[in-house]
Amino acid sequence: MPTTQTDEDGFSLPAWIYRDPEFFELEKQLIFRQAWQLVCHQNDVPKPGDYHSFEFMGESIITLRGDDGQIRSFHNACRHRAARLLDGSKGQCGRRITCPYHAWTYGLDGRLVAIPQKEAFKGLDFGRHGLVAVEQEIYFGFVFIRFEPGLPSVKEMAGPYAHELAAYKMEELVPNGRVTFRPRMVNWKNVADNYSDGLHINVAHPGLTRLFGRGYGIEAKPWIDKMWGALRDIPSSNWSERLYQKYLPRVDYLSEDRQRLWTYFKLWPNVAFDIYPDQIDFMQFLPVSPTETLVREIAYVHPDSRREMKASRYLNWRINRRVSLEDKSLIERVQSGMGTSGYTVGPLSDGEVCLRSFGRRMRSLIPETSLHRAPPRGWSLRREQTPAAPAAHQEKQHAGIHTV
Repeated sequence: MPTTQTDEDGFSLPAWIYRDPEFFELEKQLIFRQAWQLVCHQNDVPKPGDYHSFEFMGESIITLRGDDGQIRSFHNACRHRAARLLDGSKGQCGRRITCPYHAWTYGLDGRLVAIPQKEAFKGLDFGRHGLVAVEQEIYFGFVFIRFEPGLPSVKEMAGPYAHELAAYKMEELVPNGRVTFRPRMVNWKNVADNYSDGLHINVAHPGLTRLFGRGYGIEAKPWIDKMWGALRDIPSSNWSERLYQKYLPRVDYLSEDRQRLWTYFKLWPNVAFDIYPDQIDFMQFLPVSPTETLVREIAYVHPDSRREMKASRYLNWRINRRVSLEDKSLIERVQSGMGTSGYTVGPLSDGEVCLRSFGRRMRSLIPETSLHRAPPRGWSLRREQTPAAPAAHQEKQHAGIHTV
């Protein structure tokens, strides 16, 4: 009978947490309020008044550069009557932010600087009614925000791979295209699981298999996963892949071992970045509902006008568009299976280290994750009054054997 953390590590997360509304509400409070989310890169807002916005779980955030050159992030809501201040995913607001409802006006540093009919607001303290700042961290040029404290800093979470990330001179990156969104009718954890799953590469991604062979690696650190594959010299039978292998140019600032290396990182819980010699792509798995996720993507590059580099970036897009469609089909299959009564949990191999690590984190944050079947409706309300039972005493099911 499995009663230890090691026993639990050998099994996947239970199917019910991939579709349960109460569990989803707990995730929003216990996981995502503290989670760091990428808004943009510092070079997305190069001039004073440039801004990027981020919409997540009912929150609206603006990140903008001030007159002093500093980048700050604020809630996108006027302090008078809560009207949204700035529209669109990005833009330029000039030297001031003026509310379109009642014309309250703020400086680029968030200070309230003017209001109409000031004399009617007796005793109003301008210093206390500036825009509400949100916690921000800039790491290798990327702007992250979070709504509540709790997790380590991005620098600490990504620390085990800081030496690898530094090799790509990410502070110098510039945006390549626009922010895109792709809806997926699956739970966000299905997207996260698939991203860090190494076993499916040689089964379901023939293009990556042609490029990497069977040399795909994965490893897990406490807050970040790493996956990687190096391009083979054997020409692919697919023309997009073959031309990418052929035309990918040398990148002078990269060491020899990184010239043809593709590396993938996933930062807890839902931010991932794909690092190629030719570009770097960020994606977030934004939860919408228990069975809906919005994948937000941003691509960045180093300025490079070489025809070979332009061709490589186009070919990269073609290759990974196919990979994305393959993954979409896979995670939809899994989400469908999560709704059947014939599946609770599945065994994990010793090599599925990223899924094991993800499961440990989930169980530590929400102990009910150890239950293999959903508790009676209303369980999330009762848990506030009664501490969750130890995992060892909760219902288990392994290989068709039920124990209590």
